[in-house]
Amino acid sequence: MDEMSRAQVDLIREAFYYQSRFDGSTMVFKIDFPVTETPHFPLLMKDLALLSETGIRVVIVPGAKEWIDAVLREYDIVSTYEGSVRVTTEDAIPFVKMAAFDAATRFMTELSANRVNAVIGNFVRARGLGVVDGVDFRNSGKVDRILIDPINELLSEGMVPILPCIGWSPSGKPYNLPSDEIALAACKALGAAKFFIVSADGGIRAERHRLPKQVQTLEEGRVPRLTPAEAEEILALNPPPAARSGEADPEAARAVAELAIAVKACQAGTERVHLVDGREEGAILRELFSNLGVGTMIYADEYESIRPMEGRDVQEIVRLMEPLIAAGFLIRRGPEDVLEKKDDYVVYEVDGSVHACGALHDWGEGQAEIAAIATDPVYGDLGLGRRIVKYLIERAARTGFKRTFVLTTRTHDWFESLGFREVPVASLPERKRRVYDEKRKSKAFALELAAPAAAPRA
Repeated sequence: MDEMSRAQVDLIREAFYYQSRFDGSTMVFKIDFPVTETPHFPLLMKDLALLSETGIRVVIVPGAKEWIDAVLREYDIVSTYEGSVRVTTEDAIPFVKMAAFDAATRFMTELSANRVNAVIGNFVRARGLGVVDGVDFRNSGKVDRILIDPINELLSEGMVPILPCIGWSPSGKPYNLPSDEIALAACKALGAAKFFIVSADGGIRAERHRLPKQVQTLEEGRVPRLTPAEAEEILALNPPPAARSGEADPEAARAVAELAIAVKACQAGTERVHLVDGREEGAILRELFSNLGVGTMIYADEYESIRPMEGRDVQEIVRLMEPLIAAGFLIRRGPEDVLEKKDDYVVYEVDGSVHACGALHDWGEGQAEIAAIATDPVYGDLGLGRRIVKYLIERAARTGFKRTFVLTTRTHDWFESLGFREVPVASLPERKRRVYDEKRKSKAFALELAAPAAAPRA
């Protein structure tokens, strides 16, 4: 099977895995208004309709800020902001409602075109912001609670609830609410497994945001995933425009604001939040049904882990190593060889799929060999091999080895970057020297392990 066919098969496997995992789960999609004006919006809604039809409980929170601004301008209604909050006056609220429901209707129309029933409803109870620091926010409010029962009833019938950015008080007074706040409250109230923030700003990218050194980026500059702690570091490195002069890229600022929302969602209990560019065709499906995705995922659960190899992993490990064996980077190992040293191997698993592996072999004399490092080339930009090696170094130190070493013909620069230094082959344990392949002429590189803390920092 060629590489392209193998990649297609892997993608199909991933899709089936995620479909099975999230069948019956609730996902909240907050979709910014500019996305509705892009050519791919009908296709985006077709994809959401497909998710709903395949058993995922879809909840939509439409953003409407830009459309509300346009409607108010058209009717010569003055709209002011205090920070990021609109001051909604009594003469503005009828037009705000009109614009909010008009925006929501765009979603219902497209879902109907795909034979999926949707309901725009008064699912949000609100209370007024009142007067804050001398500012009367009039008909601007905050979420009091989400009406869970009617939403769940609709979801159980296969319908898609749509929550416009309007909430009502118990007496029926309407309030203009931030769609971000509604989406966060819906995620928490409904126990959403995933929260998608779908925008038209391109997300967090290396070329326009300051990133911590440990954050991994792909070749095109995209940040594929972050922990909440890493996301908070990015927020600290990229303060809002008010805190600095001459903001040159409003889209970059909006992406940072979305990242802040994502962190709040994780802190409130949503396991995974995805920042997705809605201008890309199929972005939600590609983000949802593949390990690598197309956006940025902030994950609060154990998304990925290095674990001991299991018997079911043998074929995956052999497949990872095969291209490196063919290229001469690794010595040949078959399934029997891997099984014989089963306890020495670890794998890097991403949501049930193995994408990297490595082994730590005990050769006596207080020395352990790091070997069989292989990574799925599709995930090459994420530093999985480096993480495996770091893990094995720490494992060797914890086990009490005084030294760990590698034998390599072509990757000595990479190992030197991890702290290894060239040593004579004669310094290796006797058992290893006896099986050393003189024809390969591999060079030996070693790292001294005085204590676990001596492991190098990646």
